[in-house]
Amino acid sequence: MAKEQSGGLVSVRLDARQARVLAHPLRFRLLGALRTDGPATATTLAQALDTNTGATSYHLRQLAEVGLVAEEPDRGTGRQRWWQAAHQVTSFDPSDYDDDPDARAAIEWIQADTVRWMTEQVDRWLAERATYSPQWRDAAGISDGFLTIGPERLQELNQEIWDLILRYREASPPDEPDARPVHVVYATLPAQGQDR
Repeated sequence: MAKEQSGGLVSVRLDARQARVLAHPLRFRLLGALRTDGPATATTLAQALDTNTGATSYHLRQLAEVGLVAEEPDRGTGRQRWWQAAHQVTSFDPSDYDDDPDARAAIEWIQADTVRWMTEQVDRWLAERATYSPQWRDAAGISDGFLTIGPERLQELNQEIWDLILRYREASPPDEPDARPVHVVYATLPAQGQDR
């Protein structure tokens, strides 16, 4: 569970145990909510995620056991515990789990659920975009491109994209006029139907 700084963000590289714990629909959503919205209680999270407090508390403890969430020490009294994400960035290479079929299945579930979430975000944007200003409609974009590249250069490309995202994140003041949270969703995948 090594943590490292990535552009000022705390990052965790998922070990096999963390991957297995995280591969659960409610746990995955809990961690996402804490990373996106900040610290919260089990009750607040249960309301936001349309579940019950008992289940939320149980799954937060499961995430805490493997170091993915932690209690916020400066908040809460008695039974009201505040939880926070222990990191802002989760990383892994799928090949990290080649020798562990359960962890590999967990990572495959996590990746598939992430794609579902991305698709939901795009669908929501397409359904609601008419309610945004022309500036936001013109600024938001969905596109694709094709290139021929080997795996080493593809890793370099992904790192450059990530570094660019971090640069914009660090340079974006929260009081910028008309600023709002933005999801940056991208994928770099081999074209299907090609020789492997």
